[in-house]
Amino acid sequence: MSQSDIFSLIPQRPPFVMIDELIHVDEDSSQTKFTIREGHLFVDNGLFTEPGLIENIAQTAAAGTVYNKQLDGKAAPVGYIAAIKDLIINELPRVGDTITTETRHLNRVMHAFVVQGKIMLDGRQIASCEFRIFEKKD
Repeated sequence: MSQSDIFSLIPQRPPFVMIDELIHVDEDSSQTKFTIREGHLFVDNGLFTEPGLIENIAQTAAAGTVYNKQLDGKAAPVGYIAAIKDLIINELPRVGDTITTETRHLNRVMHAFVVQGKIMLDGRQIASCEFRIFEKKD
């Protein structure tokens, strides 16, 4: 799924978009790619900063969830990050780098999800964390 199709999966719009392409989705996981560009909102001194990495993981989780809902003919849910746990950032990617991000749903209890995310760069894990996400119900 290309960048233009991404807009159907996430509510964010430029300059707050942190994924370029959805490359894999199944029932419990999603994977995206994102190329760091000069002038991006979260680029500082040629590096993609920590808030951008966190948002990249969150958008990857959201894109996979909404994609699966659309396949089932259901409306896209609205989710809120309630907590971030065990955040580890080993390295900040540079302008021109392409990161691959994977999220996996670990657990669901009613309207709450536990999602694990990791970001890879050239075969190295550069960041990881766990999210607690609450889905808004009408």
